[in-house]
Amino acid sequence: MNHSLKKKYQTEVVPKLKAKFGYRNNLAVPKLIKVNLNVGINARNTDVNYLEAVENTLKKITGQKPIRTKARQAISAFKVKENMVVGVAVTLRGRRMYDFLDKLINISLPRVRDFRGLPVKNIDHDGNLSLGFREHNVFPEIKSDEIERLHGLQVSVATTDDNREVG
Repeated sequence: MNHSLKKKYQTEVVPKLKAKFGYRNNLAVPKLIKVNLNVGINARNTDVNYLEAVENTLKKITGQKPIRTKARQAISAFKVKENMVVGVAVTLRGRRMYDFLDKLINISLPRVRDFRGLPVKNIDHDGNLSLGFREHNVFPEIKSDEIERLHGLQVSVATTDDNREVG
């Protein structure tokens, strides 16, 4: 991709934020730190093929190998044992982060069924954005004929901001 999102941030967004909020230099303006993608796996689902399919999906979407997250402690009500794989996660930074965000904004979000924009309540008090997708097939790398089972996906965008208004 041509990094149009990063260039737009540097040339258009930074000067506007400096003017609106009175920042004295460009380093004081909030910027993106990382993007986390997470898929939770049901503890009752012990199917190894499902776990590998989720990992392959995240690898296709992000271009990076995901890590398996394990339960720190056992929770009998959810049938979770200690060190059981309960999710798969990827953290994107730098170039891959901007490429993913460009794809998310321009391709994936418009493909979401009944999309009416992002609610302001998805931004926490530190200016970080959290999104949840019920289906992972909104991403262009996923072919609908290759999908065995749909799964959800969580995306969190972290910023250096400490104020909800600016972020």
